[in-house]
Amino acid sequence: MGGRPLASEGQGVCVTVEISSALASYAKCPSEIVLQAATVGSALDQLDGNHPSLYRSICDETGAVRRHLNLFVNSANILDREALATQLEPGDVIVVLPAVSGGS
Repeated sequence: MGGRPLASEGQGVCVTVEISSALASYAKCPSEIVLQAATVGSALDQLDGNHPSLYRSICDETGAVRRHLNLFVNSANILDREALATQLEPGDVIVVLPAVSGGS
């Protein structure tokens, strides 16, 4: 079968994490971070080590993604996939977006 190889446990692929300029400014980090990770959870673990203020803005004290944020891998919400266990492929982009709600 063709296609891009999936990351195996303990191994990472090159992915990009994109965050809004407002969050990047608040966390004092770049708005685009390139890292090696096998899953969304391992990418967040790397952010915890390299950009702890950004990690704390994304995840609560239990390690769960804060309710007011959505994480996407490319165009798919991680909640529609395997959440933090979502496997990453080379070139994937993890996008951190604030949740939008409200009414008229």
